[in-house]
Amino acid sequence: MTGKRATGTVPVLHWISISVLILALTGCSINKFAVDRLGDALAEGSSVYAADDDPDLVGAALPFGLKTIEGLLAQSPHHRVLLLAAVSGFTQYAYAFVQTEADFVEDTDLMRAMFLRERALRLYRRALGYGIRGLEEVQPGFAGLLRSDPAKALAPMGKKDVPLLYWTAAAWGAAISLDKTNPALSVDLPAVEALIRRALELDDKFGSGTIYDFMIVYEGGRPAAAGGSIDRARESLARAIELSGGRRAAPMVSFAETVDVSTQDRAEFKKLLDQALAINIDDAPDQRLSNIIAQRRARWLLGRMDRLFID
Repeated sequence: MTGKRATGTVPVLHWISISVLILALTGCSINKFAVDRLGDALAEGSSVYAADDDPDLVGAALPFGLKTIEGLLAQSPHHRVLLLAAVSGFTQYAYAFVQTEADFVEDTDLMRAMFLRERALRLYRRALGYGIRGLEEVQPGFAGLLRSDPAKALAPMGKKDVPLLYWTAAAWGAAISLDKTNPALSVDLPAVEALIRRALELDDKFGSGTIYDFMIVYEGGRPAAAGGSIDRARESLARAIELSGGRRAAPMVSFAETVDVSTQDRAEFKKLLDQALAINIDDAPDQRLSNIIAQRRARWLLGRMDRLFID
């Protein structure tokens, strides 16, 4: 048994209750059936962390939860829900609590920023490994096929596989962005694009438009000569805002940081960040934590305006 196919963004939620059960079984061999049942519980839990209003508390709790997931995977290595929990959990932790901290401390502690970015890169690579393993459960031989015949590799993927496609692409893209000098990673960019475009094709509404957040950075962060497009990035921003009802701050922050800084559009930069900060975090409880994290970044960016813009 490999568990249920993932049906959404797996909450990193029931980790504490699961961990209690794991600790209760310490000293004896954990039955695979029991592990699979615990893994399946991840798919049915409520989004406790996503609705939390204390990022620091969540950031302190996540590492224990992530190691619990890895412990369960050691017992049930083909469990799709656990693999999705691992790729999504490690990717979110690396970005929100490691890479972001590196950005915040760079001006005052360059050495720590470098250490944190190296750590984030390792976490993204770990996440990517779990994502590829999850996709291999849907399409055996996926990793090799993705390079030789992407259409064939992605053909078996359905709407239920969109979370796995998205988080694998997110981990892969983040690793590439942090290790631009590694040609082995850079040549994988077409594979990342294939994953995210298949996810868009299957369910562009996933995560209230979260896939379009990725596309804002992907399209807006590359020069036109490399296939990027500010117009397409702007279209992605509009679609992300539409699908979220304007209740997610992340797309506005991403566009301001990626596109407005590169085009030196100071007025739009400030407008979008102010718009992100005006979002009431209680209007969308399931987005509360991500909005708080995005709004922290918006404040940090506004505080750096004189460094980011020439005039």
